[in-house]
Amino acid sequence: MRIAEMNWMEAEAQAARDDRCVLPIGSVEQHAYLSLCTDMILAERVATEAAEPLGVPVFPVLPYGMTPGFAAYPGTLSLRMSTYVRVFEDLLESLYRGGFRRITVVNGHGGNSPVATFLTEWMGQRTEAQVKLHDWWRAPATLAKVLATDPEASHGSWMENFPWTRLPGRPAPDGVKPRADLERMARLPPAGRRAVLGDGNFHGRYQRPDEEMLAIWNVAVAETRSVIAEGWG
Repeated sequence: MRIAEMNWMEAEAQAARDDRCVLPIGSVEQHAYLSLCTDMILAERVATEAAEPLGVPVFPVLPYGMTPGFAAYPGTLSLRMSTYVRVFEDLLESLYRGGFRRITVVNGHGGNSPVATFLTEWMGQRTEAQVKLHDWWRAPATLAKVLATDPEASHGSWMENFPWTRLPGRPAPDGVKPRADLERMARLPPAGRRAVLGDGNFHGRYQRPDEEMLAIWNVAVAETRSVIAEGWG
């Protein structure tokens, strides 16, 4: 259930009955021909679909993340790590005050992954709380399904091209983009990275059939649901 569909009294009762909740996090950054909000769209959607049968509330996605490498692409918004950690801490403290103790963070952006270190530190202070960081797109079952579909899967490629991340009237190119020199790109400042990447797709096809994408999505939702539901000590 979405927390947007609850009032504060219902949230209080829910946390007393079941102290699980979900916080999706994403990013606003270039995704080639896809929406700049791809990461946040996917994180919020997979979290909501996964949590719905469990009756676990899902908070609105934190849209902004850490993406300094794409700063040369207009529309990309990036927070400094120090800012991000402080925002994240404030959100976790708010959830804790509200009675939530088992928090699943559904992450849609690889650049946010360094927050894992902070989560360990926070749980050392809030010892009654547990937080799971779930990178939905590279969780084992989901990643295996992606690679079985097409091993040439990357940022801004077909693997992020779902019906809900496409922009109407702006079709992706046909064909396969050659692999960019990602090792060289990693050593360059933002403008240099843009020069290497061009349109922003790292490599691979721009789009695959919707039936393949929905099959991957179903695996991702089921795997995310398992993370939310199970494995709490």
